[in-house]
Amino acid sequence: MNYRINPKTGLKHSLLGFGAMRLPKPAEGGGDIDEAESIRMIRYAIDHGVNYIDTAFTYYEGGSEEVIAKALRDGYGDKVMIATKLPSMRLKKPEEHDYFLDTSLKRLERDYIDFYLLHGMKERYWPVIQECDTISFLRRKKEEGKIRNFGFSYHGESFELFKEIVDSADWDFVQIQLNYMDADKQAGVKGLRYAASKGIAVIVMEPLKGGKLTNRIPPSIQKYWDAIETKRSPADWGLRWVANFPEVTTILSGMSDFAQLEENLDILSDADAGCLDDKELAVIAEMAEEYRKLIPYGCTGCGYCLSGCPKALEIPLLIGLRNESAMFDCFNSVKYEINHLIRKPPSLCVACKKCEEVCPQHLRVSEIMKELEEDYEDISLQWWRDYV
Repeated sequence: MNYRINPKTGLKHSLLGFGAMRLPKPAEGGGDIDEAESIRMIRYAIDHGVNYIDTAFTYYEGGSEEVIAKALRDGYGDKVMIATKLPSMRLKKPEEHDYFLDTSLKRLERDYIDFYLLHGMKERYWPVIQECDTISFLRRKKEEGKIRNFGFSYHGESFELFKEIVDSADWDFVQIQLNYMDADKQAGVKGLRYAASKGIAVIVMEPLKGGKLTNRIPPSIQKYWDAIETKRSPADWGLRWVANFPEVTTILSGMSDFAQLEENLDILSDADAGCLDDKELAVIAEMAEEYRKLIPYGCTGCGYCLSGCPKALEIPLLIGLRNESAMFDCFNSVKYEINHLIRKPPSLCVACKKCEEVCPQHLRVSEIMKELEEDYEDISLQWWRDYV
């Protein structure tokens, strides 16, 4: 296993981190997590050098934290650093801070959290964090020893917000989404380098875009892989693209079966900064552009549509997910993302077409919302009922 030094703490991080959001499912019902297989995978990962495990308060409604606790019994807990998250999307008042942290500590069977994050910072959560003075809470808990390091994960729409949040506190680390399709989205490569310039450790999530960069490769994309002299799997290329950046401290992978774990261990035991040459990087950049040609709707994410929507739908994000489902032929994973990332479902659209009147791209937004509603009509709306 390759290791990198955390620039803030001096700790040695395994390049591969175990992301516990997509744990294996039981073969025949019986809950959301195959507990025995998850424990086997986590311990195998640790035995092969992984020392960073990432989970969250909300993953499987605590089931992820609880399975990790069981996996870390019998001395395994002394070999790893645990990251978990305060659920920013649920925070409403300062009094809830202690409940979220103490619940995670209890589930994880630990006295402290090595790396504690504000979960999924974005435009609608950051003001709540400020109003609740959550950063003061994090500093206090660090002084008390219940948190060793505090940071935030980021899913906002712009680098500018990411920079604002980075500059707002003395963060120990940040966690960003980064892969060759998202180099210029959210924080992106620019955010990676900005945080690193501040001496902050950067943990990368979604290096394979939730598996979209490895599944159902279109023929127009496969030709690019075939053109590269060195033959590697799509997962290998995707992980190496992230590992190529020296600013990256750890790469999280949400592995859901043993084969994925073994492959990722093999890849990131070999990959390191500078592992791709200029020719290989150029081909990957060309391939990413070819992927973008598969996008059915030319939404630029400008946000003009948001001002007039009577239902306050997150139209750019919804269309973005629709585009992803077409690019990667991945309706099932987009269903998951709509159910977990979107505040209001497309079925709320009343087809008033106010958004269409101001859209610079002249998109038929109401028809796109109808397509989403029809494609994903079986999605449970319980998440929206609880948190809208």
